[in-house]
Amino acid sequence: MDWTKILWALALGAMILLLWPQAKRMLAESRKAEPGEWAGVILPLALVAGLVAVLVLLVR
Repeated sequence: MDWTKILWALALGAMILLLWPQAKRMLAESRKAEPGEWAGVILPLALVAGLVAVLVLLVR
């Protein structure tokens, strides 16, 4: 294994360890989503997925 891969793995592990408490606190303090808010997330995701599917079909 190359020494740069080991350094990248150590850096990634350190970043996860340092950011984990902050992410845990943010999830605990965030408010719960209301039922109507999910439509505002799902609609743009569905549109992007549809556009990607159309582009893939056009390239074939």
